Amino acid sequence: MSLNLCPIILFFFFFFFILTISRVGAIGINWGNTASHPLPPPKVVELLKSNNITKVKLFDADPLVLPALSGSNIGVTVGIPNTMLRSFNSSKKAAESWVHDNVTRYFSNGGSGVRIEYVAVGDEPFLQRYGEQFHPFVIGAATNIQAALIKANLEGKVRVVVPCSFDAFLSESNLPSKGHFRSDLNKTMIQLLTFLSKHGSPFFVTISPFVTIHQNKNISLAFSLFKETAHPHNDSHRTYKNSFDLSYDTLINALSIVGFPKIDIVVAQIGWPTDGATNATPSIAETFMKSLINHLHSKLGTPLRPQDPPIETYIFSLLDEDERSITTGNFERHWGVFTFDGQAKYQVDFGQGSKNLVNAQNVEYLPSKWCVVNNNRDLSNASARASEACYVADCTALSPGGSCFNISWPGNISYAFNSYYQQHDQRTDSCDFGGLGLITTVDPSVGNCRFSVELHTSQSDSLHRACYVQWTTLLTTILVCLLRFTL
Repeated sequence: MSLNLCPIILFFFFFFFILTISRVGAIGINWGNTASHPLPPPKVVELLKSNNITKVKLFDADPLVLPALSGSNIGVTVGIPNTMLRSFNSSKKAAESWVHDNVTRYFSNGGSGVRIEYVAVGDEPFLQRYGEQFHPFVIGAATNIQAALIKANLEGKVRVVVPCSFDAFLSESNLPSKGHFRSDLNKTMIQLLTFLSKHGSPFFVTISPFVTIHQNKNISLAFSLFKETAHPHNDSHRTYKNSFDLSYDTLINALSIVGFPKIDIVVAQIGWPTDGATNATPSIAETFMKSLINHLHSKLGTPLRPQDPPIETYIFSLLDEDERSITTGNFERHWGVFTFDGQAKYQVDFGQGSKNLVNAQNVEYLPSKWCVVNNNRDLSNASARASEACYVADCTALSPGGSCFNISWPGNISYAFNSYYQQHDQRTDSCDFGGLGLITTVDPSVGNCRFSVELHTSQSDSLHRACYVQWTTLLTTILVCLLRFTL
């Protein structure tokens, strides 16, 4: 009797198809809240769902954010700020308390809770400019958080990771084959990778093509944007056609040197800013983002990991944040795919079938009022007043290459005044500036230079955002002290 091979062939075809699809990493997004007037969490969750974004990475475990994610079925990474690492390194009880309050309390077992997938221990604690401030505490904190998850019966359901910065690895020659971890990190990295491998956790890492072109004259803009016309970089018999693959394989080589060549990788942060610096524009960001997503979904991988792309990639970032540190550069406040109020800066398909990004709906703003310079006054002291305003408010769009860099004096003074005025909830006294300020209902925006009107947020929400990390750090420290006295 002849054997009908069709069902068998179809079965194996389907099996290999599913296997291939499973290696196409999910694309998520980072959601930070370092903003003076953050978009309310329910609005942000609505924004995520409207754009079919299925994974989100947080930088803390904000009690206003996690309830908003409940029932959304969005995969969530909750974060532990660097300031808490010392406490969790020294106290298992502190780690258990944090896991209970921020993971177990919200965790979904298929119900209506939050689908927490990872706990990120620290926010790039190995960043070079931090020195060794957090190094001694990372492994101990991760170990104690892991133990707390095991005690809470969440082992295997929630995995512990440590996000590593783009400068944790390098190649002095720009060749991936010479890639290695920083010498001050070698011992810690081996300990971390051993820990991750033991518990089946991936390696979280930032890749930053934008920062790379500003720090490395050998990397061109075209190379960073995946342009076919870009001059390729050769490393022995391997050819690199874009900055992402070059950085990724530099990491792969660094991992191989310390004995972990096959560990799964999650690109925890990658993006392109839209303001505050040269080459930071929405159009360039759109080109980069579309090219990156196409590259990830092509499943080509890299020369050192062909057909093996990162298991997940998190775009940085969802929204602009006007209170982010600008130590690295003024562009740091403009990473958002969306503006601070949830309006798309450009169009990109995250790969879930959405053709155009959907804006946040029914956003509540402060009244349509702006603060500008009063041209009828003596403006000899106006520049000094504007500098004082910018010391507090966000004036990064006035930077060289920024969207407001080319507006003439005294328009730039007005921009500074308005930024301060909006940040202070349009209080009348915040548009004084020694009598130089004037409140107007006529929008002073010029071309691409937008004079914003801030979001309407409750005073309690604003105070909560400003104090959340400080209070949680203080409470954790107090808990550790009390435990030391009672043990």
